[in-house]
Amino acid sequence: MSAMILAAHQPHYLPWLGYLDKMAKADVFVVMDDLQYERENFQNRQRLKVNNGPTWLTVPLERGTQHDRICDKRITDSGCTRDHKEHWQRRTWQTLRTHYGKAPYWSTYAAELEDVFTRPWEKLLDLDLHMIELARRWLGITVPLLRSSSLELVGQKTDRIIDMCKKVGARVYLSGRGGSSEYLDVPALEAAGISVMWQSFTHPQYAQRYGQLGFVPYLGFLDLVLNCGPDSRRVLFGEPVARPAAGASP
Repeated sequence: MSAMILAAHQPHYLPWLGYLDKMAKADVFVVMDDLQYERENFQNRQRLKVNNGPTWLTVPLERGTQHDRICDKRITDSGCTRDHKEHWQRRTWQTLRTHYGKAPYWSTYAAELEDVFTRPWEKLLDLDLHMIELARRWLGITVPLLRSSSLELVGQKTDRIIDMCKKVGARVYLSGRGGSSEYLDVPALEAAGISVMWQSFTHPQYAQRYGQLGFVPYLGFLDLVLNCGPDSRRVLFGEPVARPAAGASP
């Protein structure tokens, strides 16, 4: 029996494809909802493609302190972005309708997206988890999700990862090659009986709207599903999702 693979990441508002690739290659995925909220990150914003290139879609948040956790962040009562008087949900929905309304599979997903941008949201985490679940369902990702706040984790950085792996019974930690690689203490993990697997992800290309602008990578998952529909899973993963062998080199 192969060793359990765990991956983890902060919740994202509109996850990009590499986020979902890492999730799909794990046996269990932990949403790190009790980490400190980071401004200018992806917990409350993401890019999609419009007629002049990629643009940010942002969820406005109430002011807080620099120690606020992600799970504590609340969407602002005014509902307006800093630079626009129009309510953020209305503005986002109008952007989607304008720039993706003629995408091949807009009609397939429009009703559920309209629900997202018309229902009231108070906590950022609730919105993020809802969008993650849409992505999982539309892309056929069935990996179990846990919230780190439910695990009563102890320690910081690598010690926290070790505790997380032990509490879910994982012997392999699947890590991206971004910021986590800078603080990850691989020898400490190995001493705790946990091997590290580095994510190897090649961004796929597919037909997008506004093809004259060229292909724009690293967008929110909506760009893929609205353009490719039921074929999105094959575009992103190939079929089926291949699980790497535990301890395999990337």
